Amino acid sequence: MGLATTTRKINEVTVVDCAGKITLGEESATLRLHLKDLMNTSRQIVLDLGHVTYIDSSGLGALVALYTSARNAGGNIKLANLNSRSRELLQVTRLYTVFETYDSAEEAARSFTAPAARSGAAGRLL
Repeated sequence: MGLATTTRKINEVTVVDCAGKITLGEESATLRLHLKDLMNTSRQIVLDLGHVTYIDSSGLGALVALYTSARNAGGNIKLANLNSRSRELLQVTRLYTVFETYDSAEEAARSFTAPAARSGAAGRLL
């Protein structure tokens, strides 16, 4: 199965629900294009990865590139609902120091408006 995405809003935050694999080729390219289009209208994006079954190095590179693009545009991308495999991948690659991660998309969306929210890697430690 490739990658399927659906988009929804929680208040002013755009949530992208992802299902399938984020891998080299069409999947990571589609995700990049979709999020770059979204960044034209929303600077606050949550990627809900709860239904992502696999992320390869190219998919991880796409996530980092999207995060960098969002930050350079004055926005942010936060990750939510990671399964154990995705959490382990962030730990092994030390990207848990880059991405803010949350247990749910709702929690991640709330973090954009929380008074104590910090920019950068605040989230929670994996």
